[in-house]
Amino acid sequence: MAPRLPAPHADSAGGIVTTPPTGQIHAPAADTAWSEPSALVAAMLNPALIASLLSVAAGSYERQRVSGMPWHLSFIVAPMTLHRGTRQALPANTRTHLSTWVTRNPMLRAGFPRQAKALVMPVQAGLRFALLHDVLELRSDCLKPRTRLRAGAPERTELEDILHSARLIGSWMAKNETAAVFASLGVRP
Repeated sequence: MAPRLPAPHADSAGGIVTTPPTGQIHAPAADTAWSEPSALVAAMLNPALIASLLSVAAGSYERQRVSGMPWHLSFIVAPMTLHRGTRQALPANTRTHLSTWVTRNPMLRAGFPRQAKALVMPVQAGLRFALLHDVLELRSDCLKPRTRLRAGAPERTELEDILHSARLIGSWMAKNETAAVFASLGVRP
């Protein structure tokens, strides 16, 4: 049986609420920043894909900090990797500090809270999938990968771009305090 996630945290200031994974999968509302066709959006919100990218990010995070990735960061990792514009604007490596990147990308930062909020339910479904299928385990409020994904084909497909970005973001998040990550992106856990 998969471990239970911590109790929900209500946010009265309109920020995202990172409740434990529950409920149904819902596509983002029409007023979100997602502009991809609905079939592509549905594919990107696949719980198995989200579980995979969270596993890759948690693995990179764990290589920097043995404790594992705080589960709340799932709600940062997924929108940053699934949103093509954000993914394409990511730095080539983790030497660029998160606050520097945010300053250089004010439009992405401005849209991030809405994107993150739109992905709360799919991320919850991805977390649920990952925990139930032993892709991730939850220890002391931190995610640790249970399986390692193999490197893909040498050509860069969109899936490879997503997983590469998840790896980068996992390492990047490990170099920052969790509260600072949320604050710099304009959201709260």
